Amino acid sequence: MTNKTLSLSATLLMVSALFAMASQAEPKIDPGLYDGVKWREIGPWRGGRVTAVSGVLSDDRTYYMGATGGGVWKTENAGISWNNISDDFFNVGTIGAIAVAESDENVIYVGSGEAPIRGVTTSHGDGMYKSTDAGKTWKHIGLPKAGQIARVIVHPDNADLVYVAVQGQIWGPSEERGIYRSSDGGDTWEPVLQIDDTTGATDLSMDPTNPRIIYASMWEHGRTPWFIKSGGTAGGIYKTTDGGDTWEKLGGGLP
Repeated sequence: MTNKTLSLSATLLMVSALFAMASQAEPKIDPGLYDGVKWREIGPWRGGRVTAVSGVLSDDRTYYMGATGGGVWKTENAGISWNNISDDFFNVGTIGAIAVAESDENVIYVGSGEAPIRGVTTSHGDGMYKSTDAGKTWKHIGLPKAGQIARVIVHPDNADLVYVAVQGQIWGPSEERGIYRSSDGGDTWEPVLQIDDTTGATDLSMDPTNPRIIYASMWEHGRTPWFIKSGGTAGGIYKTTDGGDTWEKLGGGLP
């Protein structure tokens, strides 16, 4: 037997052992436990397509939902009933992102302007809104030219530190595209990652073990009535390890 064959055999044995250990470590779940579980629609019935949902960590019956044309809705009974909580406060009905602050669940941030841009009826937003009383009242807190807002994330220990992924106005170049940060609850905003006026931010993710580590997805895109531009060399995944002060574009095989 050659050395190459011995090496391959040893590798296969090691892989088999690892799979065996993994299968022993993971508890078996009887699929029959879920036989009676069926998906059902829980409304609201006239909200339009849904692009944003957020829950409350301490209460598994309370959720907020943002629709593309119906504003922000809230349920406190796990979806049995829904109430619109944005009427008379918002200037637009299209919602792109919702985030509930973990450190103060009365604080809710909403980014207006639906993120998907495929439909010819895509509606633009007018910036950010905030509630400090669990959705009873709302205040517009800036970024009025953001157009489409794809994601909002809040620092887990500081309800005033919030990051916003702005896609920008989709029908042409938009200087507002990029990642914005506020450290005073939305009173002021600063751009912390901007590539160019055709590359917007489409997603954000914060490391659950270290909130200073954040990943941002940047997307070069735009619309005309008959064409969608999607992708370009400026887009990609970016990472910060200092809360957004500096960013690095990730490579290693990523486009």
